[in-house]
Amino acid sequence: MKTDSNDTIFGKIIRGEIPCNKAYEDEKILAFHDIAPQAPVHVLVIPKKHIEDLRSASTEDVELLGYLNLKIGEIAEGLGLKEGGYRVIQNNGPDSGQEVPHLHFHILGGETLGPLNHSVT
Repeated sequence: MKTDSNDTIFGKIIRGEIPCNKAYEDEKILAFHDIAPQAPVHVLVIPKKHIEDLRSASTEDVELLGYLNLKIGEIAEGLGLKEGGYRVIQNNGPDSGQEVPHLHFHILGGETLGPLNHSVT
């Protein structure tokens, strides 16, 4: 599979131009530990194909998106998070807090995580 050719920090990590602490890698995805963790376990999972976010994904990405979701569960289990559980976060666009314009999922765990701030109306 052709790897990422974009110029984001994640593209540079995929190409090996910037080192990372890998948690998992195969021909389609890369998972690595976040350099500014928000929980005891904080891993980013990214596709090697450049997709900016879910808003820009297309029907040709359906298989890759399904693969990512299945692998997130396997990666979390490999990180020791199966029993206690974990949170998966995926931001879309600048208003959501997405800092890198490359689709990525955050796996957070290793402690009891507080509730998300939201209201039900």
